[in-house]
Amino acid sequence: MKRRYREQRHPFIQKLTEYGLVIVGSSIIAIGFNVFLLPNRVASGGVSGISTILDSTLGWEPAYVLWGFNIPLFIAGLIILGRHFGAKSLIGTLFLPLVVFLTKDWEAWTNDALLGSICGGMMVGLGLGIVFRGKGSTGGTDLAAQIFHKYTHLSLGTCVAVIDGIIVLSAAIVFDIEKGLYALIGLYVTSKTIDLVQIGLNRSKMSLIITNKEMEVRDAIIHELDRGVTGISGYGGYTDDTRPILMCVIDQSEFTKLKQLVKLVDPKAFVIVMDASEVLGEGFKLD
Repeated sequence: MKRRYREQRHPFIQKLTEYGLVIVGSSIIAIGFNVFLLPNRVASGGVSGISTILDSTLGWEPAYVLWGFNIPLFIAGLIILGRHFGAKSLIGTLFLPLVVFLTKDWEAWTNDALLGSICGGMMVGLGLGIVFRGKGSTGGTDLAAQIFHKYTHLSLGTCVAVIDGIIVLSAAIVFDIEKGLYALIGLYVTSKTIDLVQIGLNRSKMSLIITNKEMEVRDAIIHELDRGVTGISGYGGYTDDTRPILMCVIDQSEFTKLKQLVKLVDPKAFVIVMDASEVLGEGFKLD
Protein backbone atom coordinates (compact mmCIF):
# COMPACT_ATOMS: atom_id res chain seq x y z
CA MET A 1 0.00 0.00 0.00
CA LYS A 2 1.33 3.44 -0.91
CA ARG A 3 2.25 5.53 2.11
CA ARG A 4 0.52 8.90 2.18
CA TYR A 5 1.91 10.69 5.20
CA ARG A 6 5.25 12.32 5.66
CA GLU A 7 5.53 11.03 9.21
CA GLN A 8 5.85 7.53 7.71
CA ARG A 9 9.08 8.36 5.90
CA HIS A 10 12.18 6.45 6.89
CA PRO A 11 13.70 8.04 10.03
CA PHE A 12 17.04 8.51 8.27
CA ILE A 13 15.40 10.43 5.40
CA GLN A 14 13.45 12.51 7.89
CA LYS A 15 16.59 13.44 9.84
CA LEU A 16 18.54 14.13 6.64
CA THR A 17 15.78 16.47 5.47
CA GLU A 18 15.77 18.32 8.79
CA TYR A 19 19.55 18.77 8.77
CA GLY A 20 19.34 19.99 5.18
CA LEU A 21 16.70 22.57 6.14
CA VAL A 22 18.87 23.86 8.99
CA ILE A 23 21.86 24.22 6.67
CA VAL A 24 19.88 25.90 3.88
CA GLY A 25 18.09 28.23 6.30
CA SER A 26 21.34 29.21 8.04
CA SER A 27 22.92 29.97 4.66
CA ILE A 28 20.03 32.24 3.64
CA ILE A 29 20.28 34.14 6.94
CA ALA A 30 24.03 34.61 6.53
CA ILE A 31 23.77 35.84 2.94
CA GLY A 32 20.95 38.25 3.80
CA PHE A 33 23.06 39.59 6.64
CA ASN A 34 26.11 40.18 4.45
CA VAL A 35 24.42 41.67 1.39
CA PHE A 36 21.63 43.69 3.01
CA LEU A 37 21.93 44.30 6.76
CA LEU A 38 25.66 44.68 7.48
CA PRO A 39 26.58 47.08 4.63
CA ASN A 40 23.63 49.33 5.51
CA ARG A 41 24.34 49.19 9.26
CA VAL A 42 20.91 47.74 10.06
CA ALA A 43 21.25 46.06 13.47
CA SER A 44 17.84 44.39 13.60
CA GLY A 45 18.23 42.46 16.83
CA GLY A 46 19.95 39.20 17.65
CA VAL A 47 23.65 38.44 17.77
CA SER A 48 23.87 39.57 14.14
CA GLY A 49 22.76 43.02 15.31
CA ILE A 50 25.49 43.00 17.97
CA SER A 51 28.06 42.00 15.36
CA THR A 52 26.91 44.86 13.11
CA ILE A 53 27.47 47.37 15.93
CA LEU A 54 30.87 45.91 16.89
CA ASP A 55 31.99 45.78 13.25
CA SER A 56 31.18 49.47 12.85
CA THR A 57 32.65 50.67 16.15
CA LEU A 58 35.60 48.34 16.76
CA GLY A 59 36.15 46.74 13.37
CA TRP A 60 35.58 43.23 14.72
CA GLU A 61 34.91 40.52 12.14
CA PRO A 62 31.16 39.68 12.31
CA ALA A 63 31.71 35.94 11.88
CA TYR A 64 34.07 35.85 14.87
CA VAL A 65 31.58 37.85 16.94
CA LEU A 66 28.84 35.39 16.03
CA TRP A 67 31.00 32.42 17.03
CA GLY A 68 32.15 34.25 20.14
CA PHE A 69 28.57 34.77 21.34
CA ASN A 70 26.82 31.68 19.96
CA ILE A 71 29.18 28.97 21.21
CA PRO A 72 29.22 30.11 24.87
CA LEU A 73 25.44 30.63 24.76
CA PHE A 74 24.98 27.12 23.37
CA ILE A 75 27.14 25.65 26.15
CA ALA A 76 25.29 27.72 28.75
CA GLY A 77 22.00 26.47 27.34
CA LEU A 78 23.13 22.87 27.71
CA ILE A 79 24.26 23.45 31.29
CA ILE A 80 21.43 25.68 32.54
CA LEU A 81 18.45 24.49 30.55
CA GLY A 82 19.64 20.96 29.91
CA ARG A 83 17.21 20.08 27.11
CA HIS A 84 16.04 20.89 23.59
CA PHE A 85 19.61 21.50 22.39
CA GLY A 86 20.47 18.75 19.93
CA ALA A 87 22.84 18.35 17.03
CA LYS A 88 20.68 20.45 14.69
CA SER A 89 20.95 23.47 16.98
CA LEU A 90 24.72 23.00 17.19
CA ILE A 91 24.93 22.88 13.39
CA GLY A 92 22.94 26.10 13.10
CA THR A 93 25.09 27.74 15.77
CA LEU A 94 28.34 26.87 13.96
CA PHE A 95 27.29 26.90 10.30
CA LEU A 96 25.68 30.35 10.17
CA PRO A 97 28.89 32.20 11.19
CA LEU A 98 30.85 30.01 8.76
CA VAL A 99 28.70 31.16 5.82
CA VAL A 100 28.94 34.76 7.08
CA PHE A 101 32.73 34.37 6.95
CA LEU A 102 32.74 32.74 3.50
CA THR A 103 30.49 35.44 1.98
CA LYS A 104 32.02 38.44 3.76
CA ASP A 105 33.51 39.81 0.51
CA TRP A 106 30.22 39.78 -1.38
CA GLU A 107 29.16 43.23 -2.54
CA ALA A 108 26.06 44.83 -1.09
CA TRP A 109 22.97 44.28 -3.20
CA THR A 110 21.67 47.73 -2.29
CA ASN A 111 23.03 50.82 -0.57
CA ASP A 112 19.57 52.04 0.42
CA ALA A 113 19.06 51.43 4.15
CA LEU A 114 15.28 51.11 3.82
CA LEU A 115 15.54 48.50 1.08
CA GLY A 116 18.30 46.81 3.04
CA SER A 117 16.16 46.54 6.17
CA ILE A 118 13.14 45.22 4.26
CA CYS A 119 14.99 42.74 2.02
CA GLY A 120 17.39 41.75 4.78
CA GLY A 121 14.48 41.19 7.16
CA MET A 122 12.77 39.04 4.54
CA MET A 123 15.85 36.88 3.98
CA VAL A 124 16.50 36.47 7.70
CA GLY A 125 12.83 35.59 8.29
CA LEU A 126 12.87 33.14 5.38
CA GLY A 127 16.02 31.49 6.69
CA LEU A 128 14.73 31.29 10.27
CA GLY A 129 11.40 29.88 9.09
CA ILE A 130 13.22 27.15 7.18
CA VAL A 131 15.46 26.40 10.18
CA PHE A 132 12.39 26.14 12.42
CA ARG A 133 10.73 23.78 9.94
CA GLY A 134 13.84 21.65 10.28
CA LYS A 135 13.26 21.68 14.07
CA GLY A 136 16.56 23.46 14.59
CA SER A 137 17.91 26.73 15.93
CA THR A 138 20.63 29.20 15.08
CA GLY A 139 21.34 29.87 18.76
CA GLY A 140 22.15 33.48 19.63
CA THR A 141 19.76 35.64 21.60
CA ASP A 142 17.02 32.98 21.45
CA LEU A 143 19.09 30.93 23.89
CA ALA A 144 19.87 34.02 25.96
CA ALA A 145 16.14 34.78 26.14
CA GLN A 146 15.37 31.26 27.39
CA ILE A 147 18.03 31.56 30.09
CA PHE A 148 16.71 35.02 31.01
CA HIS A 149 13.19 33.59 31.10
CA LYS A 150 14.20 30.83 33.54
CA TYR A 151 15.64 33.23 36.13
CA THR A 152 13.29 36.20 35.76
CA HIS A 153 10.02 34.30 35.18
CA LEU A 154 9.06 36.84 32.55
CA SER A 155 7.34 35.43 29.48
CA LEU A 156 9.65 34.17 26.75
CA GLY A 157 8.22 36.68 24.30
CA THR A 158 8.94 39.50 26.73
CA CYS A 159 12.52 38.30 27.19
CA VAL A 160 13.11 38.20 23.43
CA ALA A 161 11.57 41.67 23.05
CA VAL A 162 13.74 43.09 25.85
CA ILE A 163 16.99 41.69 24.41
CA ASP A 164 16.20 42.74 20.83
CA GLY A 165 14.99 46.11 22.11
CA ILE A 166 18.30 46.73 23.86
CA ILE A 167 20.18 45.87 20.67
CA VAL A 168 18.01 48.17 18.53
CA LEU A 169 18.36 50.96 21.10
CA SER A 170 22.12 50.48 21.05
CA ALA A 171 22.07 50.77 17.25
CA ALA A 172 20.13 54.03 17.52
CA ILE A 173 22.74 55.38 19.97
CA VAL A 174 25.81 54.15 18.07
CA PHE A 175 24.57 55.12 14.61
CA ASP A 176 21.54 57.43 14.69
CA ILE A 177 17.79 57.36 15.31
CA GLU A 178 17.09 56.69 11.65
CA LYS A 179 19.21 53.51 11.71
CA GLY A 180 17.36 52.42 14.83
CA LEU A 181 14.05 52.85 13.02
CA TYR A 182 15.36 50.85 10.07
CA ALA A 183 16.33 48.13 12.54
CA LEU A 184 12.76 48.07 13.86
CA ILE A 185 11.47 47.69 10.29
CA GLY A 186 13.86 44.81 9.75
CA LEU A 187 12.66 43.09 12.95
CA TYR A 188 9.02 43.49 11.94
CA VAL A 189 9.59 42.12 8.43
CA THR A 190 11.55 39.20 9.87
CA SER A 191 8.72 38.21 12.23
CA LYS A 192 6.09 38.41 9.49
CA THR A 193 8.23 36.39 7.06
CA ILE A 194 8.75 33.68 9.68
CA ASP A 195 4.97 33.44 10.07
CA LEU A 196 4.58 33.24 6.30
CA VAL A 197 7.06 30.38 6.02
CA GLN A 198 5.61 28.54 9.02
CA ILE A 199 1.93 29.00 8.19
CA GLY A 200 1.88 29.66 4.44
CA LEU A 201 -0.19 31.90 2.22
CA ASN A 202 -3.40 29.90 2.36
CA ARG A 203 -5.50 31.39 5.13
CA SER A 204 -8.57 29.48 6.16
CA LYS A 205 -11.64 30.74 7.96
CA MET A 206 -13.35 29.22 10.97
CA SER A 207 -17.03 29.98 11.24
CA LEU A 208 -19.32 29.56 14.26
CA ILE A 209 -22.99 29.58 13.23
CA ILE A 210 -25.72 29.94 15.84
CA THR A 211 -29.02 28.98 14.25
CA ASN A 212 -32.43 27.49 15.04
CA LYS A 213 -32.30 25.64 11.72
CA GLU A 214 -29.35 23.46 12.59
CA MET A 215 -30.13 20.52 10.29
CA GLU A 216 -30.90 22.66 7.24
CA VAL A 217 -27.74 24.76 7.59
CA ARG A 218 -25.64 21.66 8.22
CA ASP A 219 -26.99 19.88 5.13
CA ALA A 220 -26.44 22.99 2.98
CA ILE A 221 -22.78 23.24 4.04
CA ILE A 222 -22.14 19.52 3.57
CA HIS A 223 -23.77 19.23 0.16
CA GLU A 224 -23.13 22.66 -1.36
CA LEU A 225 -19.64 23.37 0.00
CA ASP A 226 -18.55 19.77 0.54
CA ARG A 227 -17.18 20.71 3.96
CA GLY A 228 -17.54 18.99 7.30
CA VAL A 229 -19.51 20.51 10.15
CA THR A 230 -19.14 19.98 13.90
CA GLY A 231 -22.08 20.52 16.24
CA ILE A 232 -21.46 22.19 19.60
CA SER A 233 -23.95 22.46 22.45
CA GLY A 234 -24.49 25.95 23.84
CA TYR A 235 -27.08 28.05 25.60
CA GLY A 236 -28.23 31.61 25.38
CA GLY A 237 -26.75 33.85 28.03
CA TYR A 238 -29.88 36.01 28.08
CA THR A 239 -32.60 33.40 27.58
CA ASP A 240 -30.87 30.31 29.08
CA ASP A 241 -32.33 28.36 26.14
CA THR A 242 -30.29 25.61 24.48
CA ARG A 243 -28.74 26.95 21.29
CA PRO A 244 -27.09 24.65 18.73
CA ILE A 245 -23.79 25.95 17.34
CA LEU A 246 -22.21 24.72 14.11
CA MET A 247 -18.45 25.00 13.58
CA CYS A 248 -17.10 24.89 10.05
CA VAL A 249 -13.63 25.51 8.61
CA ILE A 250 -13.42 26.61 4.97
CA ASP A 251 -10.96 28.04 2.48
CA GLN A 252 -10.95 31.82 2.22
CA SER A 253 -12.30 31.55 -1.34
CA GLU A 254 -15.40 29.75 -0.02
CA PHE A 255 -16.25 32.40 2.56
CA THR A 256 -18.69 34.39 0.40
CA LYS A 257 -20.56 31.26 -0.63
CA LEU A 258 -20.89 30.19 3.02
CA LYS A 259 -22.42 33.54 3.96
CA GLN A 260 -24.89 33.30 1.10
CA LEU A 261 -25.88 29.74 2.03
CA VAL A 262 -26.46 30.57 5.70
CA LYS A 263 -28.42 33.71 4.84
CA LEU A 264 -30.57 31.76 2.37
CA VAL A 265 -31.39 28.98 4.86
CA ASP A 266 -31.72 31.10 8.01
CA PRO A 267 -31.63 34.91 7.63
CA LYS A 268 -31.72 35.23 11.43
CA ALA A 269 -28.63 33.08 12.01
CA PHE A 270 -25.80 34.61 14.05
CA VAL A 271 -22.45 34.01 12.33
CA ILE A 272 -18.98 34.57 13.76
CA VAL A 273 -16.00 34.31 11.41
CA MET A 274 -12.33 34.33 12.37
CA ASP A 275 -9.01 33.51 10.77
CA ALA A 276 -7.64 30.00 11.18
CA SER A 277 -3.88 30.31 10.73
CA GLU A 278 -3.26 26.65 9.97
CA VAL A 279 -5.64 23.74 9.46
CA LEU A 280 -4.53 20.11 9.37
CA GLY A 281 -6.71 17.22 8.34
CA GLU A 282 -8.76 15.81 5.49
CA GLY A 283 -9.59 18.46 2.91
CA PHE A 284 -6.71 20.65 4.12
CA LYS A 285 -3.03 19.97 4.77
CA LEU A 286 -1.98 16.55 5.99
CA ASP A 287 1.36 17.58 7.54
